[in-house]
Amino acid sequence: MPLYKTINYNSTTQILVWEITESLEELLGNVVLKEKTQLRLNAMKSEMHRRAFLSVRLLLQEVGYTDFELHYDQFGKPYFNDGKHVSITHSHHFSAIIISDETVGIDIEMQREKIIRIADKFVNKIELNRLRRFDAEDYIKKLTVKWGAKEAIFKIRNEKGISFKDHIQVNSFEIGDQKTTAILEFENIKQVFSIYFEEFEKFTLVYAFEN
Repeated sequence: MPLYKTINYNSTTQILVWEITESLEELLGNVVLKEKTQLRLNAMKSEMHRRAFLSVRLLLQEVGYTDFELHYDQFGKPYFNDGKHVSITHSHHFSAIIISDETVGIDIEMQREKIIRIADKFVNKIELNRLRRFDAEDYIKKLTVKWGAKEAIFKIRNEKGISFKDHIQVNSFEIGDQKTTAILEFENIKQVFSIYFEEFEKFTLVYAFEN
């Protein structure tokens, strides 16, 4: 069972990444699911989605939790009853979780050229014009970080009506920085977030903390 990477951000925050190489049957044989979770799994049409879903339960087991301790609120945000914060993500053959005493969000994305075609859906014109000065590879990487940061922030706030393009702005950064900041301005909210990111095997992992 391939735990791909563990990041100990600090004494109260840990990020774990799983490389999903197991078959569906192998994954099922290594987890115990509560009835509600099993019904949710049964409703999934994509085998890859099922495998990713189950790999998240294996990540939880790595840090001492079971499926019976993971719950979702009315907006679909995961939580534990012990007060620890948790966020979950998966993309293709990788999944990841972040567990912390702080409010956190996480996202993992494959770096793909497709993101250029949808960039204007989540990045404003000023940002786009600045980013287009970079070569294609750097452009894709930076767009992927921006998308991941906005996804991670949305997972924290999880409020209806938040627009990635209009309400969340990620400040400028270089890929080598592996960190930046972002601001959410929505209704009467103005919230700053610390953003951290890293790359591996053409994927970008991004996680966010409320400041």
